[in-house]
Parts: sequence; C-alpha cells; structure tokens
Amino acid sequence: MDHVFKALADGTRRRLLDRLHGHSGQTLGELCEHIDMTRQSVTQHLAVLEAANLVSTVRRGREKLHYLNPVPLHEIQERWIDKFERPRLRALGALKERAEEAMTDKPNFVYVTYIRSTPEKVWDALTDADLTAAYWGHSNVSDWRTGSRWEHRRTDGSGIADVVGTVVESERPTRLVTTWAAPEEEGDADKYSRVTFDIQPHADIVRLTVTHEDLPGEDALRDATSGWAAVLSNLKSLLETGSPLPQEPWLMPSR
Repeated sequence: MDHVFKALADGTRRRLLDRLHGHSGQTLGELCEHIDMTRQSVTQHLAVLEAANLVSTVRRGREKLHYLNPVPLHEIQERWIDKFERPRLRALGALKERAEEAMTDKPNFVYVTYIRSTPEKVWDALTDADLTAAYWGHSNVSDWRTGSRWEHRRTDGSGIADVVGTVVESERPTRLVTTWAAPEEEGDADKYSRVTFDIQPHADIVRLTVTHEDLPGEDALRDATSGWAAVLSNLKSLLETGSPLPQEPWLMPSR
C-alpha cells in the first residue's frame, strides 16, 4: 500500500494512469505523445507504477504494451473510503426508507406486550409447531433459517396452510422477521405483508413488539388489530400460567 500511495503522489504518474484508463494497452511512444517529458523520464515513472502494481505490461513482438491494473485502487477505496462513507450511506438509506414508508398507502400495525418469561421461551412459543397450536389455533412450521419457507397450518389434521411466507431474518432469541401471504398469492410479492417480532429482555420480563407492515387495506388493519391482541394475550397466558385462556379470545364478540 505504501508503494501505491507513493506512485499516486506524483502528478505525472496520475496523468499516465488517466491515459491508460481512457485507453489501456498503450506503448511507451503512445504514452509520451501528450506528456512534455523525455522517454527516459516517462519510463522511470512507469517503473514506479509497475512496482506499485498499478500498471502491468505485456510484450507484443518488439513492443511493450502497458495496461492499467485497478485492483490496488479498489483496495484503497475499500480500506480508506468505503468504511468512512458507510455510516453516512446507512443514514441516507434509513432516511429514504422512512420517506418511502410515509408515502405508501398500505397501513401498518404495532402491538407491544410485556410477559413474565425469558426471550428463549418467547421465541419457542412463536416458532414451535406444538406450542403455537396450543394458543394460536394454527401451527407455525419451518426450520426458521433465513430464506426458508414457513407455513401457518390448521390444527384439524388437514395440513392446510392459511398463511405462507419466507423467513427474512432469524436471530434467536431476539428477532424474527417473516413475510405473510395467502397460499394462492405466494408468487406475487406485491401481495405480501411483513411481520417482525422483536424480543427484548429486562430482568424477569420480556417486551414483545409485533410489527405488521404493508397490510393490504383498512379491513386487513382492523383484522390485524383484533387478531394480534387475541393471539398475543393467549400467548402471554400460556407462558405465565402454563395454559392458554379458557376460551379462544378471537371468538369473543366485538360488542
């Protein structure tokens, strides 16, 4: 890297690199055409560039062709530029995402509950097929690896899935992100919604935040509002008492 910085410190050598960037594979004579310097001096500069691996040469008969090698420049960018730009680019990306969220007409829903439990038990309650069947009325089935498919299957023995999707993020026991879609809409990404489970421990309790994004409309938002409240109340009861609520809460009349 020291040889690269030394080579780049000279204006003439930078001009030679610019010329090779515009047209790689030039002879010494071609490179000297637009540089007011003797051939011997240009040859010395090219030797410095070769030592820094910025220029490579190939013999073609009696001629020696010079080619730009961009690899050391790329390494400089990665080591000395990209890592300092990354926080700014992340901030710009987050700003873009928030702006796009503000412009979308798809509603989002957020539900927060506090449970006397551990993050591991809450994670298992969200992902274990038998546990989800006990309080949700469906079994969540997957290997829960990032990129895997998951299904929300009925517990009546039919094996029918009412919701399918993909595991987007899986960080046991703190964060799970999945896409949701009806089976008949599985191939249409525009019809997907997205559910994020954030599990945060605090002493003997856990804060579980469920964010359901990109719901298809206000009807879906109303269903999510009542549905998540019922399911998560049942989950809380199961983890804190060992049993779900005595009646399925989603069957309770709204009035």
